[in-house]
Amino acid sequence: MKYFVLGTAGHVDHGKTALIKALTGIDTDRLKEEKERGITIELGFASLTLPSGQTIGIVDVPGHERFIKNMVSGAAGIDLVMLVIAADEGIMPQTKEHLNICSLLGITCGLIALTKIDLVEKDWLELVKSEIAEFLQGSFLEGAPIIPVSAVKQENLTDLIKAIDETVNQITIKADDGIFRLPVDRVFTMKGFGTVVTGTLISDHIKVGEEIQILPVEISSRIRGIQVHNLPVDEALSGQRTAINLQGIEKSSANRGDVLVRPQTAWSSQRLDIFVEYLSTNTKNLKNRTLVRLHTGTSEIIARIVLLDADELKPGEKTFAQLVLAKKDVIVAGDHFVLRSYSPVTTIGGGLIIDPLPLKHKRQNSKVLSDLNTLQNGALPERISVIMERTGFTGINLRGLAFRLGVNAKKIKEALENLFSCKKAILLDSEDTTVISAYYYNQLEELITNNVAAYHKKNALQDGISKEELKETLGRAISPKLFNMALRSLSKKESIVTDKDNVRLARHQVKIGGELDSLRGAIAEKYRGAGLNVPSLTDVINDFKDQRAKAQSIIKLMLKDGELIKINEELCFARDTINKLREDYKAMLIKDGKATPASFKELTNLSRKYLIPLMEYFDMNKLTVRVGDHRILREKL
Repeated sequence: MKYFVLGTAGHVDHGKTALIKALTGIDTDRLKEEKERGITIELGFASLTLPSGQTIGIVDVPGHERFIKNMVSGAAGIDLVMLVIAADEGIMPQTKEHLNICSLLGITCGLIALTKIDLVEKDWLELVKSEIAEFLQGSFLEGAPIIPVSAVKQENLTDLIKAIDETVNQITIKADDGIFRLPVDRVFTMKGFGTVVTGTLISDHIKVGEEIQILPVEISSRIRGIQVHNLPVDEALSGQRTAINLQGIEKSSANRGDVLVRPQTAWSSQRLDIFVEYLSTNTKNLKNRTLVRLHTGTSEIIARIVLLDADELKPGEKTFAQLVLAKKDVIVAGDHFVLRSYSPVTTIGGGLIIDPLPLKHKRQNSKVLSDLNTLQNGALPERISVIMERTGFTGINLRGLAFRLGVNAKKIKEALENLFSCKKAILLDSEDTTVISAYYYNQLEELITNNVAAYHKKNALQDGISKEELKETLGRAISPKLFNMALRSLSKKESIVTDKDNVRLARHQVKIGGELDSLRGAIAEKYRGAGLNVPSLTDVINDFKDQRAKAQSIIKLMLKDGELIKINEELCFARDTINKLREDYKAMLIKDGKATPASFKELTNLSRKYLIPLMEYFDMNKLTVRVGDHRILREKL
């Protein structure tokens, strides 16, 4: 069963609270000041079981203009509205403002309770009903039932309940985005239980024992208990007025405006892409970068509105814009919001969240406006493509897509299969379904190829670039997983060759000519001429003075080609010299059966500086095996 919340709306002192008490027996004014002043200041809550058996939550909101922000907080998450109009006063300023707010918040269903009918004559009542019907023309309440009632005399309450029941049955159930969130409207402590937060669960469900996160303060907790309509339950569902007992959290840790979410399913932001409607009732244009008051969920935040395709907005106009917030808020794509002017404070507009985590945009940019239009009106695969493009080389996982699109993860997964088959998306991680735009993935492959080519051009004597150095040339946004995936793909395409830690273009060959060829010849002659009494590697390089770097690169290449043999960090020998020594050493071992440092010295006439490294080299290259203080041929074992 889907659960619904009814919210009241209407001018101050039109009898909203008295009517709820008459319907439910619950007095929603709980503050001393509310009792003394006879007006609602804070949100009040009740529940009502309808003739159909459906139980609905009721949110009683303040009607006084000074408490409109509390009214907006109460309107978050309501499914239908009961617009309360007193018969003796008729339509008043907050009647109009509340109706605008409900419309801006996407409420499409409701009815009108015409209260205090015991204070007016029958003829007057008919006149007021006619006035209300005319006032509601063109609004979402056009044609909605108008039920005359008296809370004091208990008149027509049964008719009102029946009308509420019928209206509930007409509600079009909105698609659930599958992201649990509960905007907090009250925080209090209960003796023996600790901190309790309340709100309307606006999406998905939550169970006792689950871990939650309070955003934007980023505090984690576990659910100790849940109540729905003052009854303990194991699980709360979307649409229910819910009280949650949080484990190990101080009352000061949570406030109205915070949002409860599951960890890593929603994120806080200070920049929002929006589609905004500037109400036709405004008397002046809305200029770019105007300060406004943003109302979403149960929060009110000062923000600056940046118009993306105009310098100002006329009354009645709609457009795409960005909101830059004074502090972080938590909103999912598709959520509604209300804007009120900074000063004096009046409701001026509202609209829809298009992307809750955008980057800063350039104004008057056709690509930005086209993408926003796609995010608002495009098919799901197209919308996914825009968000993937916006996340660039970082990519985005399934939970992130659900948050930035306001769409259930299951539907996104189905749409991704289509994008995979069309080769418009690349699966980076199957565990959390992290994806990257094929456009950016292809860009990365091209960037890798170009950077390797640039390295070859700059380092003509080097066979290739190390993977670590190559990754650094690409920037921090490239994850190791994405980098390695691209390398494997390019290797498979035979564009590059990876050899352990080395990367080179498949077509790359080290070519030495001219001056470098002469330098190579000079180095080779130095080693050939030295025989076994070679100079240290450092001395060889230093002998070439201004050509040290080139000499070092050529020696590295000669080692790779096998023209030189490296014994340790400082000793290299010409290949022919080492091969001849190997044959002489083997002959001695066959003749004598073993070799000692003394006999090896007699064979080579070398000092200990060379003897030990060379004997260890032949051990490592499996010619000899050390046994005690002598060596024998390995093949003799």
